[in-house]
Amino acid sequence: MKLAPTLRAPLVLGLFALAGALLVAGIHQFTAPRIADNERRVLLRGIHDVIPEDAYDNDVLRDTVTVRDPRLGTDEPVTAYIARRRGRPVGIILPVVAPNGYGGAIHLLVGILADGTVGGVRVLSHKETPGLGDKIERSHSDWILAFTGRRLGDPPAARWAVKRDGGVFDQFTGATISPRAVVRAVKNALLYFQENRERLFAESAEARAPKP
Repeated sequence: MKLAPTLRAPLVLGLFALAGALLVAGIHQFTAPRIADNERRVLLRGIHDVIPEDAYDNDVLRDTVTVRDPRLGTDEPVTAYIARRRGRPVGIILPVVAPNGYGGAIHLLVGILADGTVGGVRVLSHKETPGLGDKIERSHSDWILAFTGRRLGDPPAARWAVKRDGGVFDQFTGATISPRAVVRAVKNALLYFQENRERLFAESAEARAPKP
């Protein structure tokens, strides 16, 4: 049966669309595991930057707790990661947002040891000005390392700020907004941890799991 010209063109287009959809679905199915594995590796690298790998012996990507608090810079729930050694808490890795960067939100990982000391801070993503605000990145300067070993009280609360605001943390020449936003976000993460420490360590997924 020969199709009329008016029907042939839509049919051909439909077949092309179907073939394209199947191709896209096939590519996604093939690449999704690889993408997920790459994301896992990137996350683990960030975690190991803020709490060293040899400091804990649990599966930190499975020992998690879902948290939600405005002090973490977002109203959305986020996944925090618990590091333990021989079952005892070593620290927590909190995804934190500094919402008021110069170019918008700055996404951070903040590692806090069980005693409230900062294990490390790393920038995950940002849109700060190249050559100025991007010095918050470890790859551009050592500035972010100034948080390591700090805690609430060191410095005193009023001095958790950049030097221009009376604090102890450096700002960048020509760029104060970016470091100011990060300092505030780290301080807020420490305040959140201080108030919720016991609950966070008790409520993680691994801690709640039934024992064999």
